[in-house]
Amino acid sequence: MGKVTLSERTLIRHSCSPEETQALATNLGQRLRVGDFVALCGPLGAGKTVFVQGLAAGLPVAGTVTSPTFIIIRSHPGPVPLCHADAYRISTANELEAAGLTEAAEEAVVALEWADKVREIWPNQVYIVQLEYDNTARRIEVIGRGEGPASVIQELKDAYFRD
Repeated sequence: MGKVTLSERTLIRHSCSPEETQALATNLGQRLRVGDFVALCGPLGAGKTVFVQGLAAGLPVAGTVTSPTFIIIRSHPGPVPLCHADAYRISTANELEAAGLTEAAEEAVVALEWADKVREIWPNQVYIVQLEYDNTARRIEVIGRGEGPASVIQELKDAYFRD
């Protein structure tokens, strides 16, 4: 029996401002659907919440998007609702599930900050956003893992790198 591998595509962009970060995320957000899972990873101050603000603009959803660090999960209604969650202050993935993340994932796009702390809850079809920064710019790597996300990342690559 052959080994089954998931399709994967990667887009790497550099951003010199919150607006550039949000523009990339807005472009992605316009392509997301209910049930999509966006795992955001990176150090404190890397731009995870700024990226989610861009996703929210692309969906679009109602309300101001701020970090849900202290409440764990914040919902934003819209044509494609957003469940914005944060794993920074949790100890186990069970805490996210107890807060309602599993149910929210059935009715919204999930954007999970500090997702690297709870990799065990990532679905097979996932967008992984790795943010890194130095004094002048952010490096944003967006990986689409699984057929659906990989296809969307290829669309983004085509949009950014047209001749």
